[in-house]
Amino acid sequence: MGPRILVTGATGFIGGRVAATAAAAAEPAHLRLLARRPTAPPTGPGAGPEVETVPGDLRDPASLRRACEGVDTLIHCASAIGADEEVSRAVNDEGTRALVDAAVRAGVTRIVSLSTASVHGRGPFRAAAPGTLPLAPGSATSRTRAAGERYVLDAGGTVLRPHLVYGTGDRQLMPGIVRLLAALPGPLDGGGSLHSLIDVDSLARALLDAALSPRTLPGPYYVNHPEPVPVAELLGAGEALLAGPSGTRGPAVDIAGARALLAELPFAQHHLAMLATDHWFEDDRPWRDWGRDPGPGFAARIADHTPWYRGLLDHS
Repeated sequence: MGPRILVTGATGFIGGRVAATAAAAAEPAHLRLLARRPTAPPTGPGAGPEVETVPGDLRDPASLRRACEGVDTLIHCASAIGADEEVSRAVNDEGTRALVDAAVRAGVTRIVSLSTASVHGRGPFRAAAPGTLPLAPGSATSRTRAAGERYVLDAGGTVLRPHLVYGTGDRQLMPGIVRLLAALPGPLDGGGSLHSLIDVDSLARALLDAALSPRTLPGPYYVNHPEPVPVAELLGAGEALLAGPSGTRGPAVDIAGARALLAELPFAQHHLAMLATDHWFEDDRPWRDWGRDPGPGFAARIADHTPWYRGLLDHS
C-alpha cells in the first residue's frame, strides 16, 4: 500500500490541481481530501489512488483531528487570500497551527505546506537564493501565511514559496492584469523588471514531489520556473487577453503615467508596484532533487490556458 495522503484546500485553485494530479497517479495510495463544502472526489484512469473527501475547516480543530487520523503525509494548500485581518489570522495562522498540531499528534511523518514568496515583502529581488531574504510581509495575507509557515517549519516540515501562479482556475493574476490594462488608454510599458512564475500544473506536481520524494529537505523552497519572465512578456499576454477590436488602443503608458492615471484605484496601484519591481527567486532544488523537468516557460505555457482565461473574462 502506498502513502496515505491528506490534501487541504482540495476545492481551491492549487489544492484542486494537487488533488486531481494525485488522483491520476498510477501509484497505489490512499488520498483524503479536506474540503469545507461537499464535492465529488477527482478520479483518474487505471488503478490509481483510493480517494475520499472529508468535511473540515481550518477554524474547526476537531475536524482537523479527524482528518489526520491514519494519515502519514500532509499537503497543506488551504489559505485565506485577500481576507481581512481577523479571517486571515483565524485561517492562515491559527488554523495552520491547529492542523500541524493534529498532524503531529496523528503521527504524520511528512508535512508539506504551500506558502508564497510574498512573505518577503515587495522587493526588489533579483536572483534571490534560498536563505538570503528576511521575512517582511506587507499585507494581512502575507503576515498570517508567514506565521503559519513557522508552525510547519518548527515541526520539521517543508514550505514551498511560489511567486506568481497562473493557469486554468486562476482568478487573480491574469484577470487582475487584464483589469489593470483595461483601465488604461493604451498598453502598459512596465520597464525591464523580471518575475518568477509557475503554472498551476507544475506547482501541483512540485507539491506532490515534495511530499513523496525521499530527497525532500525540511525548510523553505522557492518553486518557480527557472527562467524569469520579463514584465513585457507578462503584460503582452494580458494585452492578448484584453477584449476589444484590434487597433483601438492608444499609445503605451509608462508606470509613472499609469500611477497618475489610476491614482484612485488601489488594486491598480498594488499591481503597478509589483510589476515595476524585480521579483526573481532562484532555486534549482525542486527540479534537480525531485527529478522533474520544468518544461517550457511562460510564453509556451500560457497558450495552453488561454481558452480558459477567455471563457472566464467573457463572462465577467
